[in-house]
Amino acid sequence: MKDEGPQRLGDLFGKVETKKPPAHEWQDLALRIIDELSIPGFKRGSVFKICKDKPKETVEKSFNDTKELCTSGAKWKYFFKVIADKKE
Repeated sequence: MKDEGPQRLGDLFGKVETKKPPAHEWQDLALRIIDELSIPGFKRGSVFKICKDKPKETVEKSFNDTKELCTSGAKWKYFFKVIADKKE
């Protein structure tokens, strides 16, 4: 059977999925933390609140400390301990 290619012009483009970018920079940071530390669903709201309320530098430092220092176990639990100990 011979491939005749797309039959309509619309078939060339297909359906393009567009992801809506985060509205604020802190949302993007929260999504990155959730993804990299495998934050469970019931704690995701807490990550968004931390990223919104605390300075970006504090959150990023805690995030980097967590990635460097926690080699085993639940990294997300360690992140919450580190961010709780940080002074703004």
